Amino acid sequence: MKDNWEWLSLRWFDPEVLRSFSWQEPWIIYLIYALPFMFFFRWLIWYRLSKKLDIALPEAYYKKDYTVWLRHIPTGFFMLFLVLLLVAAARPQLTNERVEQWTEGIDIILLIDISESMLYEDFKPNRLEVAKALSMDFVENRPNDRIGIVIFSGEAYSLAPLTGDKQLILNYLDELSTKMITVPGTAIGSGLAVAINRMRESKSNSKVVILLGDGDNNAGNVDPITAANLAKTFDIKVHSVAIGTDGQVPFGKDIFGRTRYLENTFDETTLREIAQITKGEFYQAANEAEFKDIFQKLDELEKTEVFENRYKDTKDYYRVYLYWALCFFGLWMLSKSSFMNNFMED
Repeated sequence: MKDNWEWLSLRWFDPEVLRSFSWQEPWIIYLIYALPFMFFFRWLIWYRLSKKLDIALPEAYYKKDYTVWLRHIPTGFFMLFLVLLLVAAARPQLTNERVEQWTEGIDIILLIDISESMLYEDFKPNRLEVAKALSMDFVENRPNDRIGIVIFSGEAYSLAPLTGDKQLILNYLDELSTKMITVPGTAIGSGLAVAINRMRESKSNSKVVILLGDGDNNAGNVDPITAANLAKTFDIKVHSVAIGTDGQVPFGKDIFGRTRYLENTFDETTLREIAQITKGEFYQAANEAEFKDIFQKLDELEKTEVFENRYKDTKDYYRVYLYWALCFFGLWMLSKSSFMNNFMED
């Protein structure tokens, strides 16, 4: 207490103040409910054992005198003394807790295929639009991570460096188009090499590439397996997501306005091997629901570490109620020997 006389304030008996306390020995509070029974049995035993004297008085003496109730005041003081003594024994406390948190983010590169096959319409409206939408949701759920974007088709280049500016990344994802790279083909190895180059100087304890592709490596001058081994050297984990399946897939309209179907061949061997080499995970997305589920798994798989320090400052306030208890004890001692305790009982 800041002031030695602060305990005299009646605010300590405010119900809100009492509810704000935590109690070191809360079970003692329940003993307060036993006090009325204790006083009742005390009175009952005293009433049974006390000697009684029959006195015949004139009728004029039967007039009720309310001053006889003063004899209960010392008992009231003693009961308040016991109640406050129990409150003090329960050790009321207030705790001021201060929490310091900091995070250790992950560096993530989204490596996205923007080749023409990403316009196939087995996903609605097409593979690329679904990949963009899910990537944007993923980015919004990673507030503490640095994220970058690398795109590839027949060649690859870095669209956005690793950054904590999520709005910048969202804007780039929203603008993704197959027209950004005019060279046809699917250069998975080149894309992975560019992503590694972006991450090789990263000091993050966790470095991850999420590779979204729908075809075989048929372009570029870097072998995907060589790139995967290079990623392993830099301790970069690659999660590969294969988009689509084999067979007939819808793609645009013919001259009569009918849906055109193209034969789609898909070899997942390369993407699976890249994930295996880098100790990442391989996923196959055959439809939008599976694709969404894969992104949820990736979000859970790559967790940002949160470190926390908690500081607790606990103050005891039992002295307040102990001082009040001693005051009522003193009043009881004074009053029990005074005229208040000497009225004749009925």
